[in-house]
Amino acid sequence: MKLLLMGCLVILFSGMVIGCAQHQSQLKTVSSVELQRYLGKWYEIARLPNRFQNHCIGAVTADYKQLEGGDIQVINRCRDQQGEMDEAKGVARIVDSSTNAKLEVSFVSLLGWRLFWGDYWILGLGSDYDYAVVGMPSRKYLWVLSRQPEITTEKWSVIEKIVQAGGYDPDRLIRTDQ
Repeated sequence: MKLLLMGCLVILFSGMVIGCAQHQSQLKTVSSVELQRYLGKWYEIARLPNRFQNHCIGAVTADYKQLEGGDIQVINRCRDQQGEMDEAKGVARIVDSSTNAKLEVSFVSLLGWRLFWGDYWILGLGSDYDYAVVGMPSRKYLWVLSRQPEITTEKWSVIEKIVQAGGYDPDRLIRTDQ
């Protein structure tokens, strides 16, 4: 009986793992990103809740700058609960050079070695690079970025559709106070 139960659990768990892997692999990025147009300052419009931004209450920005060798400098800033500006510096690298839509980002280094790379996939992008939707295959994180501190209602409607098409729940997004 124990063997039968164990076999059922293994089959069930295997199905869950395969199902999750298939679900994660279906996340689609934009077909192409012109990196030079993507670089520069972005304002966070919304995000899924995450532990590393719990202290941020507003004025959230991301600045991207090309480094020698092809990597990208990332500087994220936000205003904390005491009204101080907090800053996190990291490095991004392109994972899929055929589209430039899949990157990895690291904010942790030890003796010059980058640790803990996280996915940074561009899921949506305005035709004039005025907004971007960024997520990851696990769908644990999502950010909505804009070149301006605010976006129109019409643009937000387009972004919500991109978010939903990516398998995210737009109702879970936290709007950012800029």
